[in-house]
Amino acid sequence: MLKRIFERLMIASNAFTILPVIFCLLGAIVLFIIASYDVLVVFGDVYAYFFKGFHPDDFHSDIVGVIVGAIDLYLMALVLFIFSFGIYELFISEIDELKIDKSSNVLEVHSLDELKDKLAKVIVMVLIVNFFQRVLHANFTTPLEMAYLAASILALCVGLYFLHKGGSH
Repeated sequence: MLKRIFERLMIASNAFTILPVIFCLLGAIVLFIIASYDVLVVFGDVYAYFFKGFHPDDFHSDIVGVIVGAIDLYLMALVLFIFSFGIYELFISEIDELKIDKSSNVLEVHSLDELKDKLAKVIVMVLIVNFFQRVLHANFTTPLEMAYLAASILALCVGLYFLHKGGSH
């Protein structure tokens, strides 16, 4: 009797998994909005650059930095988005619309390992974009610093190669 009550309580507590789903979706929407706003600001800066005579120093690298930062935010939003869909599918209910449209199975998750793999790939891309954004604003003055940059880029390439190779098997 006590066992049955406890099991029902455990199953009912499964409804709390809706909280990370809701808040991750809201977080993803917020990140999409912020990144889109950043890109719109860039459009305003580019307009001022061409038509209003506004020519700040390092304009090109600043614009590229903001756009790369927006890409980073978009990717983080996708991490939250994929996570919320995965948690929903694993713990609450399968989404029927994802089963109908077989053209893209990015959001379809069947196990925690599959969710982990999908999230890991996007998180690695976030780290790579973040690295690229930081490199854009770095000043390299010695040959050793350039060698470190080259070694880190090589490490990223090797990591991406193995990440891609692991996904095809």
